[in-house]
Amino acid sequence: MTHKVALLDAGAQYGKVIDRRIRDLNVETEMVPLDITATSLVEKGYRAIIISGGPNSVYSSDALIYDPNIFSIGIPILGICYGMQLVNLHFGGTVTKGDVREDGQFTIDVDPDCLLFSGLSKQQNVLLTHGDSVDQVANTFKVIATSGDIVTAIGNDEKHLYGVQFHPEVDLTEKGSEIFRNFLFKIAKCPGNFTMINRQQQCIDNIKQKVRDKKALVLVSGGVDSAVCAALLHKALGSDRVIALHIDNGFMRKNESDDVKISLRKIGLDIEILHSAYHFYTSHTSYPIMLEGIPTRHITDPLVNVYSPEEKRHIIGDTFVRVANEYLKNLGIEPQDIVLAQGTLRPDLIESASKEASSEAHVIKTHHNDTDLVRQLRLQNGIIEPLQDFHKDEVRALGIELGLPPHLINRHPFPGPGLAIRVICADERYVTNEFGETCSLLQYIVDFARAQQRPHAHLTRISGSLSLSEQEFLLTFSAKHTISATLLPIKTVGVQGDRRSYSYVAGLSSDEPPVWEGLFKLAKLIPRICHDVNRVVYVNGPAIVHPVHDITPTTLSNIALSTLREADEIVNSALRDYGYKISQAPVVLIPIHFDRGAAMKLPSTRRSIVFRPFVTNDFMTGVAAIPGKHIPEEVVFTIFKNVEKIPGISRVLYDMTSKPPGTTEWE
Repeated sequence: MTHKVALLDAGAQYGKVIDRRIRDLNVETEMVPLDITATSLVEKGYRAIIISGGPNSVYSSDALIYDPNIFSIGIPILGICYGMQLVNLHFGGTVTKGDVREDGQFTIDVDPDCLLFSGLSKQQNVLLTHGDSVDQVANTFKVIATSGDIVTAIGNDEKHLYGVQFHPEVDLTEKGSEIFRNFLFKIAKCPGNFTMINRQQQCIDNIKQKVRDKKALVLVSGGVDSAVCAALLHKALGSDRVIALHIDNGFMRKNESDDVKISLRKIGLDIEILHSAYHFYTSHTSYPIMLEGIPTRHITDPLVNVYSPEEKRHIIGDTFVRVANEYLKNLGIEPQDIVLAQGTLRPDLIESASKEASSEAHVIKTHHNDTDLVRQLRLQNGIIEPLQDFHKDEVRALGIELGLPPHLINRHPFPGPGLAIRVICADERYVTNEFGETCSLLQYIVDFARAQQRPHAHLTRISGSLSLSEQEFLLTFSAKHTISATLLPIKTVGVQGDRRSYSYVAGLSSDEPPVWEGLFKLAKLIPRICHDVNRVVYVNGPAIVHPVHDITPTTLSNIALSTLREADEIVNSALRDYGYKISQAPVVLIPIHFDRGAAMKLPSTRRSIVFRPFVTNDFMTGVAAIPGKHIPEEVVFTIFKNVEKIPGISRVLYDMTSKPPGTTEWE
């Protein structure tokens, strides 16, 4: 019998992270479609089955197909999120769409007597991302974990069948590895003797096989992914068959391209710099969409006039390929004699819903290295991506093996589209029918204690979304501190329930010094109560008095980019000076001009800057850095003070949102 675990893919954003976590425990996995037959599973002799999460509902008309016989072949099964609901539904239980969403880290109560949670304490911190919940538990199962009144795990120890509503594969589930260990070793009796083959050699062999007698063009941004990709190519093919090209798209950080050239040449990678800002600014593209159920191609405006973040990503990704092809043409190299190499990682493909990573995942955001043009090149075998099965931390480990210097390996991730997706572009405010109600609901949340004197349906909604301890926190905190809540008429991308969400940003401000612990708890609770909010920020300065009704029209203009570039340099200089360690620190320009009352009749002309320091290991989930815990408070206030001096800046904001519900980047 094989010792493999079958990972049935239901479209989870974290599907490949499950695969990674199991490999870390020396158990081999294989990702297979959800509709694989029970006969195939038996024939291949899998030791255990894990059903991943996913964005679909088990009750929807397009619910995913599965073979019900998988539950009667005697193989231990663990269902995660969607997988748990599928298990429960199959055995006669029910699932319902509740009024309460859970997207973020929660404390749940588990049953340590159950084999799945053997050896764990009763309370566990886990990542929950769901709207649907188990309503009635199947007769043959018992509840083995809860989050308030919500069932978060079910189990049948006799049949070795289990379901968890949370995600044990991510860092935000603190004892996730122990839960997997219990399932794999105590329940499924896996031997745990799978030793990974040298992955560096696997990559090198793969490169040689795919490139054959051609040359490879590798696009190098300066980040660890593309640098490791380039180093692998050099080791596999030799420097005479590798062309390393850095394309300056006009959206780089201050002095970025020069720094890239210097740092990579120091480690022996000869790199060519191509300055193509004008080409990118004026470029446009097309990509497939569904229009009233009919497939068609959408043609974009030139990038400099585009507001949609998805359009920006498509244009930039396709333009990278076109500029590279033009460069090769000028060198006299024919397309059939070259393979394009990219440092694409597994999370990029998952978030872009690439079939290379998952057959069922939803698009969270299109990565520049997974646009329609790139996918066409894949079909023509014109692209090689040696790192497509890797996550960020694995790439860094590989970089160490390859001898890359620490400053390059530990460099903060910087997106290929660069500052272009850190400028929130808009020509009009984003306001839906729920805007007014959400503004009112926010006020009741931050003024929860005093609001008890003015009964409203909002109070019922707030109480129904929170546990008793969370309600007690809200009462105590709002009684001691006066917080102003302002809904911003812009939208940013998030991930809720394995789906992309474009939702509002809630701004919290106060005349008091920030009480970070309480503000971060509010930031966790607000998206759970307000389903159309996926990001919460602290707004530095005095309490915001005037609502924000409009925005400053913003495109990728030289003024917007130079303002953001200056703010980004201030932030990164402060981080370098203090030498602390966080995982990532995006700096974002938003089209919001605060402090303009209607009576002032002042037009919206200024913009604001968001500072988003982020802490993560798996780069699929994570938490915002808390001042005084992850980052010195003095660093934060220094950044606030210096960024506010930039001409045209209204306020500086601090993003307090975990992932989920907010992605690391704002676009």
